[in-house]
Amino acid sequence: MDQCADCGFNYDLSQSAAAGWSICERVAEVVTILHARDCNVRSRRQPDVWSPLEYGCHLRDMLLVQRERVLAARRMDRPNCPPSGRDERAVHDGYAEQEPKDVARQLADAAQMFSNVLVRLSADDWDRKLSTTTHKPANDHCGGSQHTPCMRHNTTCSTFAARSDQAA
Repeated sequence: MDQCADCGFNYDLSQSAAAGWSICERVAEVVTILHARDCNVRSRRQPDVWSPLEYGCHLRDMLLVQRERVLAARRMDRPNCPPSGRDERAVHDGYAEQEPKDVARQLADAAQMFSNVLVRLSADDWDRKLSTTTHKPANDHCGGSQHTPCMRHNTTCSTFAARSDQAA
């Protein structure tokens, strides 16, 4: 296990080669949930907890954000990536009003697009740096600060998000 010096997040670098596959595998589980006819994917268990549909939208958008960050880190030295606007996206993009079958398709596409980028990374690419500014929600493992993770950390955070969102 390795640890981000800036935020303390632990991640396993030996798993980086399987990150794309792991993300697609986890996303397939979420897609199955979004297609389920025996549950209301629009329903929130609690008012402050996103529904499965909202989590699917969030996961789709974060995979696309992370994909763009990885591509930027390959093009530029230490690109400064703006905040993703996680919480604002839910309202601005109308997560709760989207069609589950559309979100399921888009989520699978986003996972495949991100995976496609990840499989093309060389060992040196995985060590490239990027700067991100994070906000600190209660469950944010990266804290609320400016820090410069390598792409391994950034991608592992995406895998972590896929696991967390799918389980929620």
